[in-house]
Amino acid sequence: MAMQDVYDFLYDVNSHLSGRGLQRLDDMLRPAILSGVLSDMLTASLAKHSRVLTENQYHNGHPDLVVQGVYPNNAVKAGTEGVEVKTTRKAGGAVDTHGAREQWMCVFVYRVDVESEPAIEREPMAFTEVYLGHVKIEDFRKNPRSELGTRTATLHRDGIQKLRESWVYRVD
Repeated sequence: MAMQDVYDFLYDVNSHLSGRGLQRLDDMLRPAILSGVLSDMLTASLAKHSRVLTENQYHNGHPDLVVQGVYPNNAVKAGTEGVEVKTTRKAGGAVDTHGAREQWMCVFVYRVDVESEPAIEREPMAFTEVYLGHVKIEDFRKNPRSELGTRTATLHRDGIQKLRESWVYRVD
């Protein structure tokens, strides 16, 4: 249902944009921005359709979805009861996080047609994989960054394999 909510939104917005002679939203936004928008939309939709999960009310709190009633006002800076939602274009679900931590992680993999020409004939954005699994600190590797770079961590080979075993949706 969450994926369908995103599809419906993009269809409505892209129909309106193209009707005015503008680019699709998928083409306008830089990949990192689109990924963030999709993550936020999926988080909101998953909360809307869930019986026990709700959006974390702490700005930039972790995880994105928390179990209702566990934290005061459903807000926590860094909690353990909930699900972190990520999106990526990388097949297989490898995605950077802002730190290695034990957590439930839900990763949506999507594709965007940026090559077909003319652009008006491009395929709509589509989700191709969804993974939902519990990962631990030892499942991550830390990514080296320069002095100005943001510290990140990514599931290492065995960690990503563990997540992939917990697939929910795959288009072959």
